[in-house]
Amino acid sequence: MPTRRKIIAYLATSADGFIGRSDGAVDWLDRPWPKGAYGMPRFMASVDTVVMGRKTYDFGRAHGTVGVPGKRTIVLSRSLRAEEVEGAELWRSVPRLAKELRAGKGKHVWVMGGAEIFGAFLDAGELDELILNVVPVLIGEGIPLLGPKRRTRELRLRSTRRFVDGVVRLHYELSPPAATGRGGRRRRPRRSPA
Repeated sequence: MPTRRKIIAYLATSADGFIGRSDGAVDWLDRPWPKGAYGMPRFMASVDTVVMGRKTYDFGRAHGTVGVPGKRTIVLSRSLRAEEVEGAELWRSVPRLAKELRAGKGKHVWVMGGAEIFGAFLDAGELDELILNVVPVLIGEGIPLLGPKRRTRELRLRSTRRFVDGVVRLHYELSPPAATGRGGRRRRPRRSPA
């Protein structure tokens, strides 16, 4: 039986929870990688599609790389026009994109980067797994893993791995979004009559 196609956020954070400096720089990630490259080659072999937001796309274009060679690359943006996107597909809606991705055959999908895009998939209930590589460095300020918003999502820890240089990988599965009542409070499940 084929494996269900999953949508996975795979990213690195500083120990204080930032995915980039305020200007988007990730110089704190420039470090020698240990043997096995943090398992990245294995993860890359498990995905065939990469999804990113406009800021990640613009950063990649400015540095001469868009997406990942050999992978379908999708940019989510409400402001870009199709003719402005080179080397990638343009989509505007997370729910529509997720529906299309899940209906198609293929390997897993990597939500590559950006706090906004990660939050959009999370809030739409369209994120299956979260893999965080926590780098042992404090950068003090920057782009948080998630932008501020009232949300509660339960995570189930699948695995942890400590690398020789102190990087720790946390692999979580996300529970389905809980039904909420007014004020964002969780509704208790109804009990069936005894």
